[in-house]
Parts: sequence; structure tokens; C-alpha cells
Amino acid sequence: MAAVSPRLLLPDAPALVAAHGRATLLTPDGEVLTLTGGRIAEALAEYPPPLLVHAPSTAKRLDLPRFLDAFDLLELFAFALPARSAPPTPRGLALVLDLPPPEDDEAAAALLPEIASRLLRALADEARAPSGKEAAGMAAQLAGAAQWPWVPSVLAALGQPDAKPDRNAFKTWRRLPEWEETAAPPPPASHAVSGADSRRRLAEMLGAGAEQRPQQADFASAAAGAFAPREAEGAPHMILAEAGTGTGKTLGYIAPSSLWAERNGAPVWISTYTRNLQRQIDQELMQLFPDPEERRARVTVRKGRENYLCLLNLEEALGQSAMRQMALPLALVARWAGATRDGDIQGGDFPGWIGELFQPGALMGLADRRGECIRSACAHYKKCFVEHSIRRARTARLVVANHALVMVQAALGGGEDGRPTRYVFDEGHHLFDAADSAFSSALTGVEAAELRRWLLGAEGGRSRAKGLRARIQELAGDIPQLLAPMEEALHAARCLPGGGWYARMGDGALPADGNPTETFLHAARQQILARAVEDDGIYTLEVDLHPVSEAVLESGAALAAALQALEQPLTRLRDALAAKLETPEGEEEPEVGERIRLETAMRGIERRALMPLGAWRAMLGQLAAPQPEPGTRPVMVDWLQLDRREGRDVDAGLHRHWLDPTIPFAQVVAAPAHGLLITSATLTDAAKRDDPEAAWREAEARTGAVHLPLPAIRAALPSPFDYAANTRTFIVTDVDARQSGPVASAMQQLFLASGGGALGLFTAIRRLREVAHRIAPALEARGIPLYSQHVDAMDNATLVDIFRAEENSCLLGTDAMRDGVDVPGRALRLLVFDRVPWPRRTILHRERRLHLSEGAPQGHDDTHARHKLRQAFGRLVRRADDKGVFVLLDRACPSRVLAGLPEGVTPRRVTLAEAVAQTRELLAP
Repeated sequence: MAAVSPRLLLPDAPALVAAHGRATLLTPDGEVLTLTGGRIAEALAEYPPPLLVHAPSTAKRLDLPRFLDAFDLLELFAFALPARSAPPTPRGLALVLDLPPPEDDEAAAALLPEIASRLLRALADEARAPSGKEAAGMAAQLAGAAQWPWVPSVLAALGQPDAKPDRNAFKTWRRLPEWEETAAPPPPASHAVSGADSRRRLAEMLGAGAEQRPQQADFASAAAGAFAPREAEGAPHMILAEAGTGTGKTLGYIAPSSLWAERNGAPVWISTYTRNLQRQIDQELMQLFPDPEERRARVTVRKGRENYLCLLNLEEALGQSAMRQMALPLALVARWAGATRDGDIQGGDFPGWIGELFQPGALMGLADRRGECIRSACAHYKKCFVEHSIRRARTARLVVANHALVMVQAALGGGEDGRPTRYVFDEGHHLFDAADSAFSSALTGVEAAELRRWLLGAEGGRSRAKGLRARIQELAGDIPQLLAPMEEALHAARCLPGGGWYARMGDGALPADGNPTETFLHAARQQILARAVEDDGIYTLEVDLHPVSEAVLESGAALAAALQALEQPLTRLRDALAAKLETPEGEEEPEVGERIRLETAMRGIERRALMPLGAWRAMLGQLAAPQPEPGTRPVMVDWLQLDRREGRDVDAGLHRHWLDPTIPFAQVVAAPAHGLLITSATLTDAAKRDDPEAAWREAEARTGAVHLPLPAIRAALPSPFDYAANTRTFIVTDVDARQSGPVASAMQQLFLASGGGALGLFTAIRRLREVAHRIAPALEARGIPLYSQHVDAMDNATLVDIFRAEENSCLLGTDAMRDGVDVPGRALRLLVFDRVPWPRRTILHRERRLHLSEGAPQGHDDTHARHKLRQAFGRLVRRADDKGVFVLLDRACPSRVLAGLPEGVTPRRVTLAEAVAQTRELLAP
């Protein structure tokens, strides 16, 4: 049927805006109702499903069923504007759609129909494009499959009210471009970048009318040292550059990085710790490459494979999407996949709140989180987002990655992207933690069961994981010698945890079949329960490995033998595949497709099986070692751990970390490189500003510089901000920070004094939840929305986006929230810590406290707390005209911990009333 003229068909529905326990309802007749308690559900029952933003969050705030029938504007936004994002609030949508932001809940409710109109107009603009017909077919399919209430409005806007359902419209991969294989890039040249070159490139990037920042130019000049030609193997040039907040270090290091990449024909890898900064750097690069096509060719954002949409997973999910609750989320993902820049489903241009709108975990299976990728055997291999990003990284000039990926790739010998020669590590203060995670090992039930699934397949479950047999039989026609070790390995893999291990772990039951891994885990659990100092039945437990109980020793020896019996045939398998790749002289080399399949199989066996098996056997080998003498400095720290979730035992195992993880970082990442820039606003301990040599030595120890032959070049650029004039720092002396009630009262008074724009940070989740429930109604009654990690039905990234958009909102979170917040301007003007963020008391911390502290062990704890407070303080002032108040409610805070705050900051111990009054005075608009 021919299309008709698009028209806007708005649902005849009330508009609903929620606060904690209070609803504002604009009825179809134009009446505004303010509802509380049981009256909310009663009033909603009188009307059709309402217009709202973020149904699960609305339901939670109003204590209604989670899956509330509604016209959710976020669903319409994701369908109408795929690969666009917006903070999921009425104000956030208004800002993105160029509508006047609402001032209160009544204005927000009145704005919801206009937001719907804007989104439907966007669909009307798409009506005559080729994608318009597919959008109509998809919407018509959703009418029956999901009973999506927006279908009539969407079809009217597309001018196809009678469109037929079309399942093919979901098959986005048909329209995606294919990548093309190219020759390997030539080796990079060795042209240096001088400090003067860097300054000139920075000036070009900023433009003639830009604000002059001498510190930024000095930083760019210092960063150029990382791009000098290397003089000796294993001796990279390392620059440690501490650049105070406001220096402009991102553009400062992009200047020499981009210049070196252009001159030498090779990429510079820029690595961050947080996704937020990764996204921020990508946005900053718009100044260097304003043309989107040029930026796509020269800049690549790289993440681990598990971050990208797997097209084969999407296809299989669509084939199984008879369930009503999956049809709509898959439709929104399919729409996004056709418009996305890079296929990053964990960030990038994918709105994180899409997954929040549906059943928990609805989108979890769409990325390759379990190593099931079949590479060249996949029908979508030539269109794969991951393969696209890998190939772009080989020819890009700047690759924006993260610390975890960089370290894993380096540990694997360079990985799929090759081995970079130049790195920039932003957020360098996190290198120690990133290396600690990347180079650790864990022999746990979850890890071992995952290896069994990779080797044996789903064993009756619904999964694409066909196991090792499917991978090898494809190749065995040409290499029959693969079959015997394959069968031997599959038989030996049954030593790993079998089906139902999770329930047996929770019940503390021994496996009836004597499974070696489960027997070891059971013995480990018994040693943990016997030796734990405190056990409240709720939190994770740790105990020292030594002295090893007889049960752990015996079961560990049996498990080590079983793992060796598995490792041996897998090693023969890998070696047979490698031999096939090494073509003897005079014989024809394998074709490209066959070579890819051989390399994929060989790499999978090495990385997914042999590497963990080798690490596990080494760990088990320590069981029979004599107990170390007290005070002996270990190279590795081993302990047994019992993991719990909501009071139930969910996993147990043996853990191993390097005492000093910068040793493997220096060996596998830094030493093979030619140059590294490590930068942060908090590389050194500011408390040691009177002894800068000691401060730099500590920074060199935490970044691995002490393990390299060449000394690091040090650079320090102060912040241009006037902290003395624009900030206040208070330690409140009359609040008992151990009790939730006084903390809640204090935060409420401070948040009201600042008029919002406050971030409250907690050292315990339980206390955060208690405070959130106490103060939310009072704040929202004064027009200050409160959002909370672990309370609201949203993830951290969504909460930060809302906090940034809602200038007068407040946000509560834990330590993880602190690292992800970058909110310039008045949206963050007050930061309140409930207590001093001392390090968690763990076995690993105990050993590092004892052996890695330069002075007394207490100094190690002090340095940890100072760094966290200083990093948090840096969130407050992001621009020269920002003003901020920093408050610590812990009256027991020692003055030495506050010595790490920026120069010019003078902490004062005051009563709560004084802190409230001075907060109001400084932050009054």
C-alpha cells in the first residue's frame, strides 16, 4: 500500500513525573495533580497508561510494580534517534531536543507531550528515506510481538499506518559495510618531535583566539620527550608528568602524539582507566579532526571484544525472540546497530539506559562476554564491529584505549592490534591498580567452570558454545593428527566443575562424583570458615593460604595432576596447529581463509586454556611449599577467598596477585615500548611537597619506572586555579559519622545550603542506602532531585549523565562513582565524604602495607586516603570560574591525611552549622 502523508498522533494519556514517594500527574484534561502514598496507584488506575521518562526508575521512586504499563519516552527516543543519547530525565531530553528545560515537576509534566511530538517529527523526517520503510516494518512487527503502545504513533509519523510486520527489518547486518583486508603497515620511521614542534601543533589546534594557558604549552613540550628515538633495547623514554587540574593536559599530549604519528606513519596509543575519560578524549579529538570522516579514519576507540555488539549473537537472539519481553529491546538494538559509529554496546553512542528499561540482563548476551567468537567461521565476520575496529587501529594515527586492554594485549605479545611503540597513559595514578587486576590469577569455581564450558560446550544447555570438538573437527580433515589429542583433552576436561556446582557450593556439599576441582573448592571453603577471624554470614571472607590444611593440600595435589593431564593434550593440539602454519620450503602456503582458521584455533587454545591452566598449576604448586617466615617479603601474595552475595556462598578459590604489579607492567608493557608518557593530576603525594624527591620516588615506584634502566624524566605543572579564593574545605566536628542518622541530617542540611549540585560519597553501601531513604523526600520537596547508586534503577554512567544535566540535583555514590564523575560548572559544587576513605582491610593490603611502604605501615594507609581525597577534590573545580565546597563529616580525620589537598587549600575544623552557613555564602547563585 502506498505511503500517506506523515502525521503526528499523540496518545491520549496523562503525563507523569516522579519524585521519591510523590507524583505529579497532568491529566488529559489539563488538570495537575500532586499525589502521595496509596493515592498514586489509585489515580493511575483511573487513566490510560501515562507518558513518562524511564518507567522502571519512575516505578521504584513511587513504590509501584517495576514493569509499569506506560508510554516511555526513552523507548521512543531510542527508536526515533538511534545512536543518539540523552540524560534520561525530562530536562535531559529537553536539552538534547533544543526545548526549554523545565523548572519544576509541573513544567516537566507539561513538557512531555512536546518531547513526544519532537521525536515523532524526527520519524516523519525519516519517512521517505530507505530506512523509513524498514522502521515501519519493524514497528508493525512490535505491535504483535511486544504490544508496544507507541506503534500507532510511530506508523502514523512514518506515513505507513497499515504497514505489514517485517522480521527482516531487524536484520541490520544486511546493510552494514564490510571491512577489507590490507597489507600489513610498514614499520614506523624514527623522526623525533621537539618541544617547539609540540607547542606549534598545540597552537594550531587551539586556534588564534584561544585562551593562552602557559602551563598547557609547557606540558606539551615536556610530553614530547616520550617521542624521542629509543637508544637501547628495553630502555624506553618514560616521562612522568603531573599536571594540575585545569592544565589542559588532554590537548597537551594530543599535540605531540598526533605530530609523531603523522611523521612516522604509526599509531600512538592513548590509554585511560575510566570509560568516561575515554569518551572525553574522543570528543576532544574533534578539535584536531573536525571532519567526521577524517576523524573516523585517523582515530579509533579500542576496547575489549566483550564491549562490542556481536552480530551473530543478535541474529540468534532474534531467532529466539518469541518472548514478548525481548522483542522491543532487540528492536532498539537493531535500530542502533544500523546507525552506530563503532558498535560499542557498553558505551560510545549506545544509550546505557536502554538496558535498564527491560528485564535485568536482557542485553547481556549480545556481546561476546564468554569467548564464544568463531572468527572467520562467522557469517558476519566481514561486517563484525570488532574486526572493523582492529583494522582501523592498524592504520589509525591515534588509538584511544584503556589500561586493561593495553596490558592484556601486551601480555599476549601484542595481540590482534600489533605492538605499539608509543603510549600515553592518562589517569596514570591508576596504573598500579590496573596492573594489579591484569596480572593476577584466580583458581575459582566460576573461572574453572567457564573453561569447562569453553572446552566441552553447553553440555545440553542453549548456547552457541559448541566446544573444542566443533572447533577442531572443522580442521581435522586436513590435519587428522588433531583428533587423538582433542578426544584426550575433552575427556580430561571433566575434572573441571560440572553442572550444578554453583548450588553445591552454596550448600557446602561435596561432589558425589569426586570431581577434583569441586573437591578442592570444598576443602578451601572449609579452611576459610575454620580460620576467618570474623564471619557475619554476609560479606566475603579471606584467609591466608599457609599453613595449608591437610584437605586443601591433598585435594590441591590431585587437582594439579588432573590439570596437567588436561594441559598435555591441549599443548599437543596447539603445536600441531602451529606446525601446519609453518609451511616447509617448496610447499604451498595455506590460503588466507585457512590460515585465519588455524591461527584462530591455535590462539584460542593458548589464551583460553593453556595460559590459565599454567597459572593454576603454578598456584597449586605453592601448596606444598614451606610456610614463609614472618616478615619475609613475597614476590606473589596467595590467599583463599569465599565470595558471598546477599548472604549466600557463591564461589570460592585460590587467588594470586603480585606484591608489586608494576614489575610485570614494566616487563611486558613498558620495556618493549620506545616511549611512554604517564600523566595525572595526582601522580605524587602532595603531603610530601617539602620533600619532592621522596614524592617522586613514590610516584616512580607506583608506575614501574624504578624497574626500567633509564630514569624517568619528571615534569610538574601546577594548576592555574585559585583554590584559596574559589573553594572551602571543612571537617565537621559535631557529627557522629558512625551513625546513619546524624550523617543523613548533615548531608541534608549541606545539600539544601548549596541548592543542590552535591555529590555525597560513602565508604559503605548500607550506610548510603539508609541515608538516601532518609533525605530524598525532604530534598525533593524543596525542588532538589536526589539520585543514588545502589538505590535507583540505573547504572553509574546513567546517574552521572543525569547529575551533569540536572544542575540542582544531588547524587550519592561509593568510591566507584568518584572516579567516573567529570562535571564542570555548577552541576557539581559541593562534595561531601561521610568518612575518611581508608583502604579495605584485606590480606593483599596487609602485605603491601608491610613491604611497599617507605616508612611506617601507617604511612601506606595515609597515602592511600590522601590520594582518594585529593582525586575527589579535583572533581570540584574543572574550570577557572568554578566554585566548590569540600566537606568531610569524619571528625576523627587526622590532619596528616588532609595535607595532600592542593596547594592553597586550608582545611578548617568547624561545626555543622558553620559549614552550612559558609557553604550557603560561597555557593549562593
